[in-house]
Amino acid sequence: MSEVASAVPVAPAPALESPWRTGLRGARANLLPGLVLQVFALALVLAYYYHGPTRELLGRLAAYRGETGFAFSLVSTSLFGAVLPLIYLWSSPLTRSRYTWQQGAVLIVFWALKGVEVDALYRAMAWLFGTGVDVRTIVLKGFVDQFVYCPLVAVPGTVLAYEWIESHFSARTVLADLRAGHWYRRRGLAVLFSSYGVWLPAVGVIYALPTPLQLPLQNLELCFYTLLVAHVTKRKH
Repeated sequence: MSEVASAVPVAPAPALESPWRTGLRGARANLLPGLVLQVFALALVLAYYYHGPTRELLGRLAAYRGETGFAFSLVSTSLFGAVLPLIYLWSSPLTRSRYTWQQGAVLIVFWALKGVEVDALYRAMAWLFGTGVDVRTIVLKGFVDQFVYCPLVAVPGTVLAYEWIESHFSARTVLADLRAGHWYRRRGLAVLFSSYGVWLPAVGVIYALPTPLQLPLQNLELCFYTLLVAHVTKRKH
């Protein structure tokens, strides 16, 4: 890619640099709350292993997860991925007009379905790599999560959904953007790069917990991540 850029000296450079700049801008804008969230997540995992009452409480949550199955994934992920971020955005005059009630409803449905998808991913990796919390298992799960699932499934699907919602459900607008060429480079890479600032450290913490507790911790991270996605994918009018 760098060879192509050097062959045409002026025009391509900004387009190639734009995803990095956009992703870094989104990550920097949310650096402090992101760090606080990662510290909290790490503290929660340490408390699970070294603090009896916390372990007992999370054990009850794990048992409840086992009883409710994918229903928990639907409700919990829609809450943390859509409802809470929407409340945050609607509570501020600066961001209150960002999403209509109709757009908010679709976001809730989208993240509910994503919850089932992520839950299925965690279950599949537990079947594939085992349920251990050793370094090898955590690294294998983290690699598949971040360098297979994330760039190939999670990011394209999420960006397309947000584009469709932000265009007020205009499939024509989304299709025109796709046909404009280099869609993943223009739209997907910015979200991918910024998401790594959240999820690369997060997956190590998430996969250090037993499988039934991975989705609840992921949901805590997700609440912050959806605000980051909204920042990076915001359409410029």
